[in-house]
Amino acid sequence: MIDAHKVAAARVAAAARLPYLASALFATTVRADPGSGTIGVDRAWTVRADPAVVEALPVDQLARLLIHLTAHVVRDHAGRADGLDRREHWNRAADAEINDDLEDAVPDVAPDRPEDLGCEPGRFAEHYYEAGAEGPRRWDCGSGADGRPDACEDGIGREQAALLRLGTAAEIHAQPPGTVPGGWQRWAESVLPSKVDWRRVLAAEVRAAVAAVSGMVDYSYRRPARRPHPDVLLPALVRPVPDVAIVVDTSGSMHDELLARALAEVEAVLKRAGLRRVRVLAVDTAVHAVRSVSRAAQVELAGGGGTDMGAGIEAAAVLRPRPSVVVVLTDGFTPWPDRPPRGIRVVVGLLSDGWHENPPEWARTVVIEGA
Repeated sequence: MIDAHKVAAARVAAAARLPYLASALFATTVRADPGSGTIGVDRAWTVRADPAVVEALPVDQLARLLIHLTAHVVRDHAGRADGLDRREHWNRAADAEINDDLEDAVPDVAPDRPEDLGCEPGRFAEHYYEAGAEGPRRWDCGSGADGRPDACEDGIGREQAALLRLGTAAEIHAQPPGTVPGGWQRWAESVLPSKVDWRRVLAAEVRAAVAAVSGMVDYSYRRPARRPHPDVLLPALVRPVPDVAIVVDTSGSMHDELLARALAEVEAVLKRAGLRRVRVLAVDTAVHAVRSVSRAAQVELAGGGGTDMGAGIEAAAVLRPRPSVVVVLTDGFTPWPDRPPRGIRVVVGLLSDGWHENPPEWARTVVIEGA
C-alpha cells in the first residue's frame, strides 16, 4: 500500500512551489507498482510508484519528484520521443530540460542538468539528445518521459492531456513577469503564443465596466440603516457587487487553436481585471456547461454544433447573481441579438481577424490579433 497521506502532502508542497503546475499535478493518478524500484509516470499521466521508494523518500524529495514527473507529461516528452531509438538517452535529455528550470527543486534521484551532458543551459531536450545525452540514465522516469510502449496505460486520454497542457500554458502566461523560469516561458510560448496588447484593451474594458457598476449606490431595505428612526424603518445605502460572466464559443468552427486562445483569454481576464472567480459558459447554439472558475484549467469546454452567441448572452443575463459584464470569446461566425441585455455591458473578443459577422454596435469589440 502506498502512503496516501505522504503522497497528498507531497502534492500540496509541489503545488505550492510551482502554482502554475497545480492543475496538472492534481490531474495525475498515483498507483502502486510494488517491486519496480522506481517512481515513474506513463503516457496516460499515471504515476506508478513502488511503495518502498515512496516510504524511503522524504516529503520534500517526493514533492520534487512529482513536479519532475508531471513536467515530463506536461511537456509531452513521450510524444516528442516518437521515432527515437535511444530511449534512455532521451530520458536524460528530457531530465536536463526540466531540471534546468527547477532551480532548488531538482530531485536528488533524477539530477541530470545540461552541464552534466556537456551542454549550455536554456535549450530543449532535442538539443541535449543530439549533443551529448550518452550514458545510463540516473532514474527511470517511465514511458511518459521516454515514450516507450506501455501495455498498461489507462488514465488521461490525448484530448484531455492537450487541454491540460493548454491550461498550464495559459496559467504560465498569466503569471507576473519574472516569476516563471525562462524554460517554462519558452515552453508555454511554443504551445500557446501570447498576444499581450489586445488583452490590455480587453482587461481595461472589463475593469471600466466593473468600476462603473462598483460606483453605483442605491437605497435598499434589505439592509436597514444602522441608526433607524424609532417609528420608521429606513433604508441603507448599498453598493452592488460587480460580477463577470464569460461566454466561450464552443461551436464546430472553433478549432483547437481558437479554443486554446479562448482559455488563455479567460486566464487573462481573471488576472488583469483583478477577479478572483468568473462564471464561464460553454455555448454553441445552446449552453452546454456553466462553471465558476478561478483558473482557466477549470473551464469545461463542451459543444461542437452550430453557433448562436445570443443564446449564451441570454443565458448569462439570467444567472444569479446577475452579471454586470458579459465577455464573449468567439470566432465571430454567429448571429447576434438585436439589442443588449438590459443593464449589462457586453465585451466581444474576436478570435479571428478574417471574415466574420460584424458584432453589434452596442457591444465593445476587440479583435484578438494573430488568433
